[in-house]
Amino acid sequence: MTRIYLVDDHQIMREGLRALLEAKGHKVLGESADPTEALADLLRLRPDVLLLDLNLGDRSGLELLAEMQRRHLPTRCVVLTMSSQPRQVAEALRMGANAYVLKGSAASDLMSAIDAAASGKKHLGAEVADLALQVFTLKDEDPLSTLSPREQQIIIMVVKGASSSQIGVQLHLSPKTVATYRSRLMAKLGVRDVPSLVRLAVRHKLIDADESASRRRRVTDGR
Repeated sequence: MTRIYLVDDHQIMREGLRALLEAKGHKVLGESADPTEALADLLRLRPDVLLLDLNLGDRSGLELLAEMQRRHLPTRCVVLTMSSQPRQVAEALRMGANAYVLKGSAASDLMSAIDAAASGKKHLGAEVADLALQVFTLKDEDPLSTLSPREQQIIIMVVKGASSSQIGVQLHLSPKTVATYRSRLMAKLGVRDVPSLVRLAVRHKLIDADESASRRRRVTDGR
């Protein structure tokens, strides 16, 4: 019996998964639609396997994966999602997911993924493996093109050196909300710090090299 925790923003999906998993002899310890709430439960319940959707309304399951990785949680992760974007597949695996299953897959594929993850093994169906391999042929694809206009606006301001408070004033958001946006976006883009974000923005022409150099001078000068 595997002890499982569910994260999906659709209640009907969670209820269906719970029924399926319990019918197969697994134990569902809890469920949530929110990554922050889920993290608290994972720390408390310590399930064997997390069943995680990546698209959680205005949040991303990658945020939770990043926190699990940072805290070295022993819980294994099976991503169960509609997202078939090659970069998301690769990013989820890079961030520690043991398996990646598309929601259109057969129940038997999900069960195989859970069994593999519980044993510390990796599991990718043929379709998902092909998606992951596509990343190597998409080096010039712009990962910023998937962002909303508001998200791109925040990234531009961050890479130009604006603080959370300054961004908040211009966008009429609290500094805490801006900081949350920032961390979500960096997780979504797979970057760990602002310099990496700047390089990504320059490479994909969200800002030009002169603006990047100007930012570096401001940081060096302490302004």
